[in-house]
Amino acid sequence: MRQLPRLGTGIGWRPEIADVVEAMPGIDWVETVAENVCPGHLPDSLTRLRERGVTVVPHGVSLGLGGAERPDEGRLADLAARAEALGAPLVTEHIAFIRAGGERTASPLLEAGHLLPVPRTRDALDVLCENVRIAQDALPVPLAVENIAALFGWPGEEMSEGQFLYELVERTGVRLLIDVANLHTNHVNRGEDPAKALDELPVEAIAYVHVAGGFERDGVWHDSHAHPVPRPVLDILADLASRVTPPGVLLERDENFPEDTAELSREVETIRATVRAAGGPAPAATTDAPAAPAVTGAGDSVRGRVALAQTALLSALVAGTPAPEGFDRARLAVQSRALASKRADVVAKVAPELPVILGAPAYRTAFLAYAARRPMTDGYRRDALDFAEDLLLEQRVTEPGPRRQLTAWWLERSGPAPLAGRPVARALRAARFALRRG
Repeated sequence: MRQLPRLGTGIGWRPEIADVVEAMPGIDWVETVAENVCPGHLPDSLTRLRERGVTVVPHGVSLGLGGAERPDEGRLADLAARAEALGAPLVTEHIAFIRAGGERTASPLLEAGHLLPVPRTRDALDVLCENVRIAQDALPVPLAVENIAALFGWPGEEMSEGQFLYELVERTGVRLLIDVANLHTNHVNRGEDPAKALDELPVEAIAYVHVAGGFERDGVWHDSHAHPVPRPVLDILADLASRVTPPGVLLERDENFPEDTAELSREVETIRATVRAAGGPAPAATTDAPAAPAVTGAGDSVRGRVALAQTALLSALVAGTPAPEGFDRARLAVQSRALASKRADVVAKVAPELPVILGAPAYRTAFLAYAARRPMTDGYRRDALDFAEDLLLEQRVTEPGPRRQLTAWWLERSGPAPLAGRPVARALRAARFALRRG
């Protein structure tokens, strides 16, 4: 297992707080969402940070390493390109599945638009291990994978989270990104003891640690990344840091940024002080340890079983089919609403014109109604276009002004290339759309 650099204390870089992050004192490194970075056109802020010697780590959210299918080669190539463009010492992803269905299950391909937990079973571990090794072979730098937050548990699980992560590391040599906020989430939502998880997982494999805030509603903890870090999360961080000094610790904040920008600096300093006060031992200096043993490929029968289980669950969450046997139906309903809300939020960011055209409250009401009828199948940008098309074709927007604006927006973006300055192409696309309405 290759020794990774000591990252120090950092913060998640987001465009909305780029200037704030640049001005923060004592920031050793930043993490950016990999899919939001174009290798040939890095944001000026990230370029300036790199020139100052600040390490930038790309954090992937779309591979779906816990899914039944092998990782998509295109997505892996994109992640590798981002790592090279940023000069990153490692890349990170999640232990989660995002999409299910398709040819293996003879069913429509479905997307959650968010990270969903994999079952802690032997079948799921076999698939995950092979997927991780495929990703490791395709990436130019080491990979670390993150434990995720869950609103529900799978029936019939065969391992605890710590045992599952231990075996994953043992079989693949992958590094771990431990999110202590997610350990807290799973404590509240699933009754899992964070200290027991820390007892069981290989702390020497930790590449770095995430710290984030959330909120509790009706006995369910939501890992929002939009609230201050609560004391229980800091307590778990202190417990981890008493066992080993993590090579890096990072504050995640994705939205609802405080007006007082000094608040983020104070949170970063609190995290730094928590690790320092815990006084744990430094990680062992593991330079070039023996390579992890070869992972036996997960056979088609194993992948098939995982695919069927994940498809049944995702269909219940996004397509309204009955909940699979053994799941907590109330929790699945909470997850289903959370996925729809997340979907509406991300589409509003991808296509900010839509809430402006429709009005923010009307946009959200219309989109949630649309999401209940139409599962996402091809990412958020396609989802935004399909939503606008649905509104137009079904006459759900009738006021002349908003309808004209929505039509113009859809026509401009619905083809393979923008139509600005191409009146003939715009007219042809408008004619095709009129025929579809007829």
